[in-house]
Amino acid sequence: MSTWDPAEPVIELQNIHVIHKSRTGTMFKRDTVHAVNDVSLQVRKGHTLGIVGESGCGKSTTARVMVGLQEATSGTVLFKGKPVARGAKAQKEMGMSVSMVFQDASTALNPRMIVRDTLLDPLNVHGIGSPKDRLDKVKDLLAVVGLPLSALDVLPRQISGGQRQRVAIARSLALGPDIIVADEPTSALDVSVRAQVLNLLQDLKAALGLGLVFISHDINTVRYISDTIAVMNAGKIVEQNTTAEIFDNPQNDYTRTLLDSVPSLI
Repeated sequence: MSTWDPAEPVIELQNIHVIHKSRTGTMFKRDTVHAVNDVSLQVRKGHTLGIVGESGCGKSTTARVMVGLQEATSGTVLFKGKPVARGAKAQKEMGMSVSMVFQDASTALNPRMIVRDTLLDPLNVHGIGSPKDRLDKVKDLLAVVGLPLSALDVLPRQISGGQRQRVAIARSLALGPDIIVADEPTSALDVSVRAQVLNLLQDLKAALGLGLVFISHDINTVRYISDTIAVMNAGKIVEQNTTAEIFDNPQNDYTRTLLDSVPSLI
């Protein structure tokens, strides 16, 4: 029986390093890139952590470590208080609890699968419910993300970018996760659609008690949705605090640069 307390972090990163071998250097000694450098973070249910920094700062690699898509070179990843275990059973449990929304839904969704099959797929893989139960769940998911039932029978290319991202969010909700990690989920969308998707994520967090990790290069977008913010630069977290403190009393020069550089609100 699990002894995990829901008030404790679902995911915790402790002193995570990710080092990649680059294509430069010699045949016998490749140069290395320290993509993530000593990062420690906690993600809880009902709380939104924003991770912000410029392209190449390591925020997406950090997200991939969180969801198990990237193995850390060193450090510890805890899932519900215990080190992430190897094996299909452990990965399945983590996959049901932590899901991811990627930047570009047009590439994240299978272009040959209609929306119905896209949303049924995780339910089928995990053997959840009867065929009728699964279809009912898919219809509920569409309603939750504000899409009509007519969207069930369309391909991703037949709907707008904002609608595709809503499908991607619906898929991320299919298994009833505790945490959603959203990696630049609005950067490929028009400004008006960005606001709709941000509001949807806020509403889902409130209604379902989700934890959310929201990753962006735009600190003002992160401000709109986050309870706390971690600022990343060159693989390191240079500042981490409540959103109010980050904006009212930034402590790091790089944070101040980000605050001065983006005029848009969303």
